[in-house]
Amino acid sequence: MVLANENFHPVIIFLIVIGVFAVIAILAFILYRVLTPKLKDENKEKKTEADYAKEELDRILQPVEDEEVAKEISDYQQNDDESEEEIEENADKKEDK
Repeated sequence: MVLANENFHPVIIFLIVIGVFAVIAILAFILYRVLTPKLKDENKEKKTEADYAKEELDRILQPVEDEEVAKEISDYQQNDDESEEEIEENADKKEDK
C-alpha cells in the first residue's frame, strides 16, 4: 500500500490536502467572478441621485394630515418661490448697473 511505504511522509500528505483545498478555492473564486455580474444586473433598475433622495425623504418625512397646516405649508412654499424670483431679479438689476 502507498500509505505504508516508508518514503511516503506526512509532509507529502499535508501538501496533497493543501493542494486539494487550493483547487476548491480557485474553482469557487472563478464561479463567484463569473456569476456575480449576472446576479447584480438581473431585475435592477438604474436610479439617479434624485430617486435616492426622494426615497429617503419619503422614508423620513410623514405626510401632513391636517388640512389647515397643509395649506399654510403650501402658501409658505409659494411665497418662498416668489421671494427667490425677486432676489434673482434684483441680482440681475445690480449686474446691469
